[in-house]
Amino acid sequence: MLRCFCAVAKAGNLAHAADRLGRTPSAISMTLKQLEAHLGGPLFESERKNRLTALGEQVFQLGENQLKHFDGTVEAIERLASAPQGVLRIAAVPSVAALAFPLIIRYTSRHFPGLKVELRDADTVQVVEALAQGWADIGLASTQQSLNGVASSLLFSDAFGLVLSDGHALGRGVAPVPVGEVFAMPFLRNALCDQIQSPAIQAHLSQVDVSVYNIQSLLAMIREGDWATLLPRTVLRRGSGGLVFRAVEGLSETRQVYLYARETPSAPEAVAGVEGVIRSMNWSD
Repeated sequence: MLRCFCAVAKAGNLAHAADRLGRTPSAISMTLKQLEAHLGGPLFESERKNRLTALGEQVFQLGENQLKHFDGTVEAIERLASAPQGVLRIAAVPSVAALAFPLIIRYTSRHFPGLKVELRDADTVQVVEALAQGWADIGLASTQQSLNGVASSLLFSDAFGLVLSDGHALGRGVAPVPVGEVFAMPFLRNALCDQIQSPAIQAHLSQVDVSVYNIQSLLAMIREGDWATLLPRTVLRRGSGGLVFRAVEGLSETRQVYLYARETPSAPEAVAGVEGVIRSMNWSD
């Protein structure tokens, strides 16, 4: 029922939804009537099925989420069934993923031929969500949370600092940059800035008008312009040509990255091996 309803809500009419689902319009219409009778209210404002009621809007949002989760679960089960060595799923924040993923793939290709590996770079909230929902076997995130069936431990810490173009007026200095100078220049806020608890810096951040949440886009903008931002040093470990990192006066806080591992993964030997690879990396450079 939910799949029929969501198909009609997206298509805006019965005919197109019926084509997508491989059913007749009359069958789709009957299914919608059964769903509305079950819910006790109309889902569409008219028989044209092109506008949702308030109830329809809520059901559509919830239904879409449930269908995506269901379809993702089915796909995961199918992959498990077709992979003799199992499936290894890893989610990591982008700055860490860029460093860890190449080594992980080299390791799994050599030691676990036939193992299906799925890698996803995402922000910390999405990494934790993937672990909580069972999508990820291993996670690398900038926060520590208690998750059922998932072990976590601190992997490394790295210092925050000012990131700007090597052609910037402040790009060639050595001494820590005063906070006032940091925010006197055009500044781009990013999600990692929220981890800095310094009242002085947070006061300045609250006045910043532009936020960029994709790290690659953020670095590209800084590399090509006069902007600056605050980031952990590790972000500049790979693909950071044309950028420089400078300490900020009075900023001693660090970004902490945690390693998560599911306690009962589908490929336990591979998970244990990849954990070892990740822990053996030199994160302090």
